[in-house]
Amino acid sequence: MGKTVRQAARATAHLSKGVAMAFGTYLFVVVLEITTIGTVFVIGAWMLPEAVLLVRRIAGAKRRQVAGWSGRGIAEAYRPLDGLPLRERFVAAVRDPGTLRDLRWMVAHYGYGLLGLLAVPLWIVGLPVDGVRCGLLRRRAVVLPLIGRLADLDARWSAALLKPSPKALLTERVEELAETRAGVIAAHEAELRRIERDLHDGTQARLVSLSMRIGLAKRAYDREGGGDPEAARALLAQAQDQAEEALTELRLVVRGIHPPILTDRGLAGAVRALAASSGLEVALDVEELATGPRAPAAVEAAAYFLVAEALTNAAKHSGSERAQVRLARAPYGLTVFVRDEGKGGADEADGTGLLGMRRRIAALDGTARVSSPAGGPTVVEAELPYAW
Repeated sequence: MGKTVRQAARATAHLSKGVAMAFGTYLFVVVLEITTIGTVFVIGAWMLPEAVLLVRRIAGAKRRQVAGWSGRGIAEAYRPLDGLPLRERFVAAVRDPGTLRDLRWMVAHYGYGLLGLLAVPLWIVGLPVDGVRCGLLRRRAVVLPLIGRLADLDARWSAALLKPSPKALLTERVEELAETRAGVIAAHEAELRRIERDLHDGTQARLVSLSMRIGLAKRAYDREGGGDPEAARALLAQAQDQAEEALTELRLVVRGIHPPILTDRGLAGAVRALAASSGLEVALDVEELATGPRAPAAVEAAAYFLVAEALTNAAKHSGSERAQVRLARAPYGLTVFVRDEGKGGADEADGTGLLGMRRRIAALDGTARVSSPAGGPTVVEAELPYAW
């Protein structure tokens, strides 16, 4: 019976918030009509987008409230209003299907949101009066669960009114994919430029020098009077050294595309090698990935490069001697966590490579977050979705 009372109390709290929000939305609609419709059009045009943003916040609060009660979130899909000129903001606010949907919910919620007022008489009926306990348990068992059903009803109606249409979700997804595609193209172009620069400045220069050394050695052998074998040998030895250096640089370029160590050791082993060569004291938690099925090659490469970039930045810029790396399986894919206790202040715009890593992860429909307040710590987290 105690569980019934606690559930009824939780439902009452949910309904009470709904009642407060219902009265708040009523006052908001009245103020909106007075200020927007009753004022000069230019002022109203300026205020309407701001009012729409406020409506979105109110609807967002209701979505969070429903998610807290039911455990199921409600998606949202809106056209962006920030950063647009006044005219475009006004047009976007008016034409956004989410605006009409939210206003429709506000009007309806002013009616069904007052269902919470019924919780008070239900509590009175369900609890003892003047200490009389006759029939108390029976009344509680019958009456108090009704409060929970009222909360369920409020959540279902709110979810039905606030969820975006399939067309709105599709439009948002298309815009998201277009943005991701642009980021992938930019990341790909940057990667091609890096590879071209590495080949031009390093490997190509060494191969040109190698060709010159071989040419000089050939001339030394062909010189009149029997040639100069010792000079030719010295030149060939230099050419051999340069050939080995060119091969080393080619391996580095290839490793930047897809590290061979990932193929040989898997993601767990590759991250262990990164930690060992980082110059930091790294606390590793990758044992979960040492056994079981491996992630797709593209996912492993994205996770590897993210850890490599984060550890490199920590070693070069953070001033910290310690870092923490954790990779784990999740129901939806792979999670990556890197933290250092350095001075913080990492900024993607400063060329730290984090922007490129974010784009690489976005190409796989993943997400990356960087938190680096002044004074530290710096935390890099990523979620890479795929099916195990």
